[in-house]
Amino acid sequence: ARCRTLVLAWLGLFVVGFTGILVLRTGRFPAPPPPLPGHGARRKLQAFGALEKEQLREAFRGAIKIPTVSFSPGNVATAAMEEFGAYIRKVFPGVFSSSFVHHEVVAEYSHLFTVRGSDPHLQPYMLLAHLDVVPASDEGWEVPPFSGQEHDGFIYGRGTIDDKCGAVGILQALEFLLKRSYRPVRSFYIAIGHDEEVSGLDGARKIATKLERAGVRLFFLSDEGLPILDGVVKGIHTPVALVGTTEKGSITLTLTVQRDPGHASFPPKETSIGILAAAVSRLEQNPMPNLFGKGPEQATFEHLAAQFTFPLNIVMANLWLFSPIISRILQWERPTNALVRTTTAVTIFQAGVKTNVVPPSANATVNFRIHPAQTVEEVLELVRTTIADDRVKITVREAFNPLPVSPYDEDSFGFQIIKRTIHEIFPEVSAVAPGVFIGNTDSRHYLNLTSNIYRFLPAWMKAEDLRRVHGVNERISLETYERAVQFYLHLIQNADISELPKPHSSIHEL
Repeated sequence: ARCRTLVLAWLGLFVVGFTGILVLRTGRFPAPPPPLPGHGARRKLQAFGALEKEQLREAFRGAIKIPTVSFSPGNVATAAMEEFGAYIRKVFPGVFSSSFVHHEVVAEYSHLFTVRGSDPHLQPYMLLAHLDVVPASDEGWEVPPFSGQEHDGFIYGRGTIDDKCGAVGILQALEFLLKRSYRPVRSFYIAIGHDEEVSGLDGARKIATKLERAGVRLFFLSDEGLPILDGVVKGIHTPVALVGTTEKGSITLTLTVQRDPGHASFPPKETSIGILAAAVSRLEQNPMPNLFGKGPEQATFEHLAAQFTFPLNIVMANLWLFSPIISRILQWERPTNALVRTTTAVTIFQAGVKTNVVPPSANATVNFRIHPAQTVEEVLELVRTTIADDRVKITVREAFNPLPVSPYDEDSFGFQIIKRTIHEIFPEVSAVAPGVFIGNTDSRHYLNLTSNIYRFLPAWMKAEDLRRVHGVNERISLETYERAVQFYLHLIQNADISELPKPHSSIHEL
């Protein structure tokens, strides 16, 4: 009995001590301090007057009405692209007439603006967006997708989120600043690509090449990316903003099976369709490994630890212990599953010529979005191992590795300026955290110009809004679009400081 009592006593001490360690570590993850502590008061929100609100609303609606669709590389709606170019000249006269703003068209339909600041010694930065959109038919939409109609405080249309709110919003912000006689101190570029939705090989890549040849080196780059999430992250009841410091890689494969054709009345044991279907099924039934904790996604949850409710706040502050459990929970939902692994998506399947003919061939296209901890070569080897059938020919159509992780510490100028601007325009946001952007953007073409690339969409999104991107009924609220314009207006002004002042006290180390 005495021995049992001693064992229980030691066990109790261990539990108390272990719990104390968890709580102590949780206390090291306090609510994030205000952005740029010690850097002075935040910039006062510059409210728009009634006339300005009307101007920005109509300019945006007009842009949505132009069907600037990209269908495939080299196949874009050229007439609409030209119309968009003429349209921005009409609605933003101040931008095109300013003595310190130089505009040029690149690759026929993309736009590059050089805004010369008053201090040529400060390193320039770039605001990046794209004017093209994915195709949209009327089916399933409450209003026609290129009507720009307003309904219940929202503007509907393809591109309202991805990404004309960025392309038009940036130009609108600059137009308003020029009307206020504001001359930027730091020079910057505005690059608006015309084929981002089909990899940006013609627009963004040629803009980047042009600047690189001119010897341009960017201080930082801000592109479309992660939004403000409201009620999306389970366990967090306040809005949080994520800034993409990296994005996943991608590899697109074509799987092909060639077999002898024949009559359907005496078929072979396996047809080309059956062989390929089995291979595709093996890819879907055997997903890529869960890599949570091996990439930068863990930093997101550590930065947001204080925002989670009990007991998740303790769990997120102690991922050294709970990471295996969290990794399994995250893979239950599609959005978070995409964070922890390389995803597999069968997007095209082509086979068959006639009902009574055994098909000679079958083809499938499979797209993988590569987790930052993996490479193209590693994914390709896993695909070969999983299919394990020499009759399936694997061809790489396009591939690139995940992008490097940009810095996000307190000395990272671009990240801190974006963070400060988020808190100014969206004071409801409880925390700003680095994140992994699971899509792909034009920013990957600018890697030779800067190592500081940040992906943030100044838009407020709830869970039900996420499916609208590239889906039906894409929309943005008038209030959110006004705030997006204010975000870019403030960002330009906030970037005019020469350097980040030193904070009064250092932020805790994670």
